[in-house]
Amino acid sequence: MSKKRRVMERKLYEASLTGNVQAFEALLEEDNLILHKITFISSFFDNENQTPLHIAALRGHSDFTKALLNSLLNSPLHLASSEGHFDIVRQLLEAPTADDGVPKARNDDGRTPLHLAAMKGRVEVIKLLIRTRPESIYEKLERRGETVLHLCVKHNRLEALKTLVDELLTKNNVEFVNSEDEDGNTILHLAAALKQTHVSVLL
Repeated sequence: MSKKRRVMERKLYEASLTGNVQAFEALLEEDNLILHKITFISSFFDNENQTPLHIAALRGHSDFTKALLNSLLNSPLHLASSEGHFDIVRQLLEAPTADDGVPKARNDDGRTPLHLAAMKGRVEVIKLLIRTRPESIYEKLERRGETVLHLCVKHNRLEALKTLVDELLTKNNVEFVNSEDEDGNTILHLAAALKQTHVSVLL
């Protein structure tokens, strides 16, 4: 086992043991496929191979267990989009079993593949998704009413934001660019709150 993987495994173990959702989300940010790469926690921790899900369930960490299940329930298109695997995304979109609803499919967090690609700044994947299924750009998060543009600003993905705004402006859809979330925040409001002056310059 590589040193890096052993470090990641230890962090995942500690997060599972303590029910630290924030630490788990940080690990996912570093490697969205961590749960697929580390199926079992190695025996050097407790003399038994256990999954992170086993550990969290045994410890009664309900929020952490939910976060684990949400990550495991991502579709292949969600995972490939998040990781920026352009060729795999293209193959999944072109597969005979794919239909128009696939790019709009939501994981348990209510996010589409485009949402995840935007959050990670996967510009080429974003271009492919909106070229193949242009209507997917209009899918909002169900919980807070945020658009994919809000997600770009929240995660400081300027190139992704520029790509999406350019696409919307070519369709003269300024109204969607200025969409508000449930708190009444446009992306300009959000950028100002986060002190992202470059977003104001862009718009």
